[in-house]
Amino acid sequence: MSLIKINNLTFSYQNNYDYIFKDVSFQIDTDWKLGFIGRNGKGKTTFLNLLLGKFEYRGQIISSVKFDYFPCDIKDKNENVTQILLRICPNAKVWELEKELFMLDVKKDILKRQFNTLSNGEQTKVLLAALFLNNNHFLLIDEPTNHLDSQARKIVSSYLNKKKGFILVSHDRLFLDGCVDHILSFNRSTIEVQAGNCSSYLQNFKNQQDLQLQQNEKLKKDIYRLKKSSLQSKTWSDKVEATKTGQGPCDRGYISHKSAKMMQRSKNIQIRQEKAMEEKAKLLKDIELDEELKISSLKYHNQKYMSLENVVPYYNQIQVCQPVSFTINEHDIVILTGKNGSGKTTLLKLINDEPIQYTGQFNKGQGIIISYICQDTSHLNGSIDEFIKINNIDTTLFKTILRKLGFERIQFEKNLENYSAGQKRKS
Repeated sequence: MSLIKINNLTFSYQNNYDYIFKDVSFQIDTDWKLGFIGRNGKGKTTFLNLLLGKFEYRGQIISSVKFDYFPCDIKDKNENVTQILLRICPNAKVWELEKELFMLDVKKDILKRQFNTLSNGEQTKVLLAALFLNNNHFLLIDEPTNHLDSQARKIVSSYLNKKKGFILVSHDRLFLDGCVDHILSFNRSTIEVQAGNCSSYLQNFKNQQDLQLQQNEKLKKDIYRLKKSSLQSKTWSDKVEATKTGQGPCDRGYISHKSAKMMQRSKNIQIRQEKAMEEKAKLLKDIELDEELKISSLKYHNQKYMSLENVVPYYNQIQVCQPVSFTINEHDIVILTGKNGSGKTTLLKLINDEPIQYTGQFNKGQGIIISYICQDTSHLNGSIDEFIKINNIDTTLFKTILRKLGFERIQFEKNLENYSAGQKRKS
């Protein structure tokens, strides 16, 4: 057991005005199974890259362990799977690889195949198996669920539960609950480390926010009451002071004393009011204030958008899946499910008019425009304004929608390559 210590960490990307981290301090035990959560753009992947030494920063990162990162970069995906995996974990034996793959419900025959013939889910499993065979390494796992179906997520979560010494970034609460014992959370303005799983952390966070909301309401009432008292005391003081200059005999010393007393009371109330406002300012810093987003479907002259009848796509003349038939009508929301490697992405590419070989009948309504969000967003770069211009997008509408999706205005000053994977998909 050892500690990874983060002391006064400060970092921002070059030419960006906002800090990703500013004077951040916390520590992590290398025996933990640490779930890492936070909204898109809060710096999760950036923090992993800082641990890997990819960027310069101010402050200290103190660690005695070596870090490995998932997903690791595979330069030649045409190579044999065994060769690639033994390069990742050079001290491992083939039988050890087979054992790890068995735990991940992967047949050992996969080791004889070319890496590029594996589905994305299969690639995820074999890379995790190899990385965990590097003894005394601390593994940084960045969103492994992106390419896993529901059954594969259960298998991988169970596999990770048998391991230790990793940071796992994921937005899947059930996946995290099955395999972590601590949570590192990057909130809106704070960073927290807690023992427990994702659900227990979120419940504690909700309880804390509910308590702060109650305190916030109480302080708002106190501030309103103090403002009224302060104004009333000042009014009384001004009225008493005005009697000093009136006609007729009066005890001006008594009046001055009474006026000063009223004024002092007003000042004391103002001091109490300011303290209450300071306490109020400490609350609710981590509550997200996103607006509700409503999107209405566009009118189309035909109720039927597209239909597939006994469609069978082919990849390198190999049948990808069994015949598929369905129809999409106006207002339909369709979920395409299936195991890793069952042909879901191939089918989407076919619908998107990519050159996919197929048999059967595929009909798409005239004038239908398909918007396609691909799994790989690494090609996005340049400024947000350049992206808007290239894609002929309404600037005001586009940025308004991004704001409703949780983007802060300062994010529009960043280049797309500095966005998180989640932010890129939202764009």
